[in-house]
Amino acid sequence: MTQYIVPVDRPGDANVIVGQSHFIKTAEDIYEAMVNSVPQAKFGVAFCEASGDRLVRVEGNDPELQDCAQRNALKVGAGHTFFVVMREAYPINVLQRIKQVPEVCTIFCATANDLELVVAESALGRGIIGVIDGQMPVGVEQDEDVQRRRGFLRKIGYKL
Repeated sequence: MTQYIVPVDRPGDANVIVGQSHFIKTAEDIYEAMVNSVPQAKFGVAFCEASGDRLVRVEGNDPELQDCAQRNALKVGAGHTFFVVMREAYPINVLQRIKQVPEVCTIFCATANDLELVVAESALGRGIIGVIDGQMPVGVEQDEDVQRRRGFLRKIGYKL
């Protein structure tokens, strides 16, 4: 087995969700989950078939984000994985709906941070074995940090 660190590309103002699924209708079903959760969201979805033709299926409503999701899927090359690259919505707005898609098995990450995937390759193929999401902590919150975080959550409307 060989291991790789594969950086995930995304535009600077976009979020990405990486997951694993098990059926060829994943791209279409995630498309529906996205538009039913946040109709104005701009996004691209790419899904890697793991058998048969082994093609990358691409859906979405934004060509740039569709292309980004497709590039990530091809670069990682792990069967049954999917990539959602989105703008004008956040993972918190769509994750529950994506998790409810019947063929979705797991979500590896949902982030706007720099992201690397730890990918293993064997004679059978490739699989994601881990996620490096953002940077290491540099300390522990102090009182003023807590107040700033709580204020921010209220400012953006996620807390009363």
